[in-house]
Amino acid sequence: MKLLLDTCVLFPTVMREMLLGTAATGAFTPLWSARILEEWARAAAKLGPGGEAQARGEIALVRAAWPGAEITWKPSLEARLWLPDPADLHVLAAAIAGSADRIVTLNAKDFPRNILGEEGLDRIDPDSLLRGIWEEDPQGVAAVADAVWHEAERLSGQDWPMRKLMKKARLPKLGKALAGA
Repeated sequence: MKLLLDTCVLFPTVMREMLLGTAATGAFTPLWSARILEEWARAAAKLGPGGEAQARGEIALVRAAWPGAEITWKPSLEARLWLPDPADLHVLAAAIAGSADRIVTLNAKDFPRNILGEEGLDRIDPDSLLRGIWEEDPQGVAAVADAVWHEAERLSGQDWPMRKLMKKARLPKLGKALAGA
């Protein structure tokens, strides 16, 4: 399964690490475009000094880990498309050009299912995606979550209950599943 990852699911660190860690288990093939990665870097600049530089370093690592994930397309593809927010056309174009099955996004309103369906696509939010993958491979997803959790605690210097960390990362269904509730 090939999934186009929108900027809004790459920029929050825990969400990105959960998605890419799960992709590394073979659960799906991630896709993105140079513009999506650039949007991530520009969004990280808002964190303050060093935010953009850190993001660019992380982007270099992501590109190295998935050298075939970056999609390009002819401008004519984007020109024929329509979405409620024209600023998201590049995401849809990347998904089509990459033959993605779904777009992983938190931005449901700007990716109407009927328009995506016309292109043979669907969308899914990261929490539903990861929860579904957990149902198929609970040990694999739990191992990824455990690594992400330990790194979050190391970097923050705080103790994080798993469920609370996942909820903060906008992954509450996954957090509930991982907590065994």
